[in-house]
Amino acid sequence: MVTRIARLKDFKTDGYPGCGLPVQVLAEDHVGTYILPFPCERMNGEWRNGTTGEAV
Repeated sequence: MVTRIARLKDFKTDGYPGCGLPVQVLAEDHVGTYILPFPCERMNGEWRNGTTGEAV
């Protein structure tokens, strides 16, 4: 299994993307880290599924 540090090195973690810009998101929970299987967009201060528009 890929370590948290190994996953983080592939992602920018120093800010947010521009509004409406689809990006790949790395999520983390008590089990580990996951790349979400859909593009995400940051809109109005929250993350949204770039395909469905639902809040993530």
